[in-house]
This record gives sequence, structure tokens and C-alpha cells, in this order.
Amino acid sequence: MLRIGLTGGMGAGKSTVARILTELGGVLIDSDAIAREVVAPGTEGLAALVERFGAGILAADGSLDRPALAAIAFASDESRAALNSIVHPLVGKRTAELFAAAPADAVVVQDVPLLVENNLAPMTNLVLVVHAPAELRLRRLVEFRGVDEADARARIASQATDEQRRAAADVWLDNSGEPEALEPVVRALWSERLLPFERNLRTGTAAEPETVRLAESDPEWPAQAQRLIARLRLACGGAATAIEHTGSTSVPDFPAEDVLDVQITVPSLEVADGLRDGLTAAGFPVSEHRFDNLEPADDDPARWEKRLHNSADPGRAANIHLRVADSPGARFVIALRDALRADPELRAEYLAVKRKAEAEAEGLTGRAAMDAYLAVKEPWFDEVYARLSAS
Repeated sequence: MLRIGLTGGMGAGKSTVARILTELGGVLIDSDAIAREVVAPGTEGLAALVERFGAGILAADGSLDRPALAAIAFASDESRAALNSIVHPLVGKRTAELFAAAPADAVVVQDVPLLVENNLAPMTNLVLVVHAPAELRLRRLVEFRGVDEADARARIASQATDEQRRAAADVWLDNSGEPEALEPVVRALWSERLLPFERNLRTGTAAEPETVRLAESDPEWPAQAQRLIARLRLACGGAATAIEHTGSTSVPDFPAEDVLDVQITVPSLEVADGLRDGLTAAGFPVSEHRFDNLEPADDDPARWEKRLHNSADPGRAANIHLRVADSPGARFVIALRDALRADPELRAEYLAVKRKAEAEAEGLTGRAAMDAYLAVKEPWFDEVYARLSAS
């Protein structure tokens, strides 16, 4: 299934996005609702809270008096830790049950208010952040929800900043306009990205561009790569030696195909094969392609064997190369990246090659376009590999 993390500041309109996505067919898992459910009257969660904090946290009807609990539980780090040790495992268990109950082809939308604050983004396939300026959110909370202004300001200030949310956002949904402006944006996101992403993930299909086009350098590429790396790091556990942004998009101010390249170095190809299922679940199905271009200076094909995974997300194409640590392919990718970053003449030389390759692929699509593009680039790689190896 496809796991979508949905978050945003108080009053941004997250509930509106959740409603639209569920109307379209998404399966909603609401973290706030679960947190209330696990401490409802008669639950083990409420009994544990009463045992730890006393009967004074109960309202007259036997339900949890949240303000009373907050006054006690947030009085010290020790009591806050005790509260979390009771509630968090129960929330986690219930969340896992709801995920397990969802259909295999579901788009699961996990509404998590503190997703950014609790560093949960890597556990999702995609993060949607609903945004509105702080003053607009404040006005919504006060005028439409009846929240005290001072309380609303304090709660907004305690949450993640816009910059922190933007760093975590794969999709930034601006909800600062008229209420009806958001729905067509969310519907387009559903049909053009979320449904194809789920289908690609389920069928093990890469989301590859149909044509080869160079784009001007995008300042968002490094941040996008870091979000992918966070997911890859979680999927790899401790098996990876290193995970690095490579390729042309890792070179500042350098035109490139809008496809991120990431290298995962591993101790062996057996380790790489063991990561297959985890990487697929993270959104990166495996490819049949198993070798780098064999450089003329090396006549042993086995030294250039690797594993390749591709992004299933139609909104963010990526190639994930798994290479054995200290193999010639792993060393060359890093050496070329670092040389391009340091040498403007090499960048100019490579860009000329890329422009020529782009021209050769003009008018072609799919595999034919990529083959024409690589036919120009690979001889240049052979030459640069020899140069860098000799230096």
C-alpha cells in the first residue's frame, strides 16, 4: 500500500485535505482520533493513566479530564515521560492494526499533526504539508473554532516552523486562499500522482520520464535528495556503508535531467539483494539493470555489477544505485561528482556532452530516447574515468 503522511500547523486546513482524500478513496488513519480512542472509558490506557496519575484526572462521567491530566503530566520531564510511555505504545499498536486492516492496494493517509516534530516523515512514502500563514491560521482558530487567542498563539509557537515543514514536504499545499481553491488541487494530486504512485508501487514499476530533457539547476534538488535518503536509510537499517546524493543534480548550478541519483554503498551484493523488499516498500522497486557501463580500462565485468532501484513516484523520478563499497563503480561516481563540483572547466566540458546527447535523443521516447542519450555520454565517461584514475 501507499503510505501518505499528512500534516500542517493548527488551522492550516489539514482536516479539509483529509476529508477530500477520503472522499476520493483514501483510507484515513487519524493520529489524534487514535490518541483519544486508546484512553477512552473502559480502556487499558485510561486505567494505566489513573494508576500512574491518580483519579483526579477523571471527569465526573468517568472520562479523561484532559486539562487535569495536562496540569499533572506536563509539570515535569519525569511525568511527561511517564505519560508518553503509557500512551505512545498503545497509539503505535492501534495504528499498526489499522494499517494491517487496510486493503493491499490502498492509499493510506496518515493524519499526524506532529509528523515533522517527531521526525516521522521517513516512515511514509510521501509527505503532504498543508500551509497557511501563521496569522491566518490564528484567525481561523479564534473565529471559527473558538480557541482563546493567547492559547492559540502559544500552541502555534510550540509547533514546527514553516521552514521545518517545508524541508519535510514532498508536496506543499498552499491553503492561504479561498476555501474552494484547495479542492481541485488535491483532486489533481490524487489522480495525477497518488493513484499512479500506488499502482507503480504495487506492480513494481518505475516512474521514468518518457523523454530526455535537460532542466536548469533546481535549488530544491538537494533537499529532495535528502528526503529520499532519509527513507532509504530507514529501509536499509544498518546495512548500508554510506548513502549519498550523486549525479548531475548533486552539482550546484548545473543543468541536468530532472532525475535524482543516489548511491547506496553496501558490503556485498548479497546484502544489496537482502534490501530488495525494504527498498520496494519504501517506494523504490528493483530494476533488471545489473551492471554499470564497463570501462575500457577494466576487463572484469563482475567488478562493475550493482543493483538498481527506481522511484515509483511519478512526481519525483530517481535512480538508486547499490554498489559494493570500494568497487570501481562506487569510487568513480563519487570521484566524478567531486571533480565536477570543483572544476568549472570539467563542468563546461560535461555540459557540452550532455547538450549533444540531448539533441540525439530529440524526438525519441522511452528506452529509445535513453539509449540515444547514453550512446553519446558513455564514451565521455570512459575517457573521464581514465583521467580520474590516473590523477
